[in-house]
Amino acid sequence: MRTPAAHPLLGAVHACAAVLAAVSLFDMLGGALSERGTALAFGALVTLGELTRWTGAEGREAAPLGAAAALSYALLGESGGEPTHHGVTQVVGVVLAATLIGCVPHIARGRPVLDHVSRRVLTTGFAAVCFQPLYSQGTFRGWGTAYALLLVAILTLTALCDALLAAAQAHARTRWPFVPLLRDEVRATLGIGSAVCATGAVMALAVAVAGLWALPVFCVPLLLTQLSFHRYAAVRTTYRQTIASLARATEIAGYTPAGHARRVAALSREVGRDLGLSDAELTVLEYAALMHDIGQLSLVDPVEAGATAVLPVEEQRRIALLGGAVVRQTGVNPQVALVVERLADPCPEQPVAARIVRAVNAYEEKARDAGPGGPLKALEELRLATAGEYAPEVVGSLARVLSRDGLSMPVAG
Repeated sequence: MRTPAAHPLLGAVHACAAVLAAVSLFDMLGGALSERGTALAFGALVTLGELTRWTGAEGREAAPLGAAAALSYALLGESGGEPTHHGVTQVVGVVLAATLIGCVPHIARGRPVLDHVSRRVLTTGFAAVCFQPLYSQGTFRGWGTAYALLLVAILTLTALCDALLAAAQAHARTRWPFVPLLRDEVRATLGIGSAVCATGAVMALAVAVAGLWALPVFCVPLLLTQLSFHRYAAVRTTYRQTIASLARATEIAGYTPAGHARRVAALSREVGRDLGLSDAELTVLEYAALMHDIGQLSLVDPVEAGATAVLPVEEQRRIALLGGAVVRQTGVNPQVALVVERLADPCPEQPVAARIVRAVNAYEEKARDAGPGGPLKALEELRLATAGEYAPEVVGSLARVLSRDGLSMPVAG
């Protein structure tokens, strides 16, 4: 897939983060650093969080300790009962410097960090702007319990701001629909994001009473949580690799061309994104696409090039049912087996995932065998067959995805 060109929205986000970072660093370096011990302690915690950040988190918060420490410093009004005097620019400057130091190993490995750093700067700046000026003016004196609720409210708004930025960045880079991306980011915020916000609020309150000794006490649980998420991500990666290996059984046995299942899965996921499917639905779709041909192992004589789209409907249905039975024996999500079983059903009766896999599989088979101009010919055949064989909305989405990825053709309406 061709990477889309840079979007103006992405440039605007980076520009805003760069301006805020430059102003903060200039102001911080031009004056004395307030409470250096406190700044160094929180900076070290942010750096530790970034150093332990993992990749492959699908855009989710991969450095929860760094995020919690940054937000806690932004909402810090006292340390050990003594008022602090750091302002918005010092908060942003310290967090930025610590984040960049922690990102050095990731940069050395060639991992992208610009979006991550931009989000960290903007969300930290947002939280600091909401809290520091009002606290310095004494607005929150005597609030009691309401003060803790205020911190939670600011952190909630900050989390929503971060989800909005993450969705905007993903939309700008991929051209996927913004609303489903935002929905997935908000859902993710309810998971690890809620732990980050809660830890940030508790750390700020604890340091205000007990001083910097509270930091190691409250960062250990989040480090353990981060380790758990890291292991969970590794298990998911291994699980997906196992599914992909199982799907290759038809290729090894000579029933389907090499790479067919992988290509169908990749394109199906793109179409699912374009149609606004959630992350959970996309996972089911991807697994079903990888294993959509597994039922062909029941055939005595392989279909030429694995092109099941040319078989009689009853034969397609038998292969789909056998494939679903095999998938159920693997322990995969039962929804995956359901999608595989429904691949040969009449289009109006199919779930969305089955409609997508069916259309993408037919496109891949037709484009592969059509020679020069194959993609255009294949898509035109699918368009002409949309009266009941392929879902028109799926074919239209497929056309949009192919158009974005460099296929020179008019986009279907």
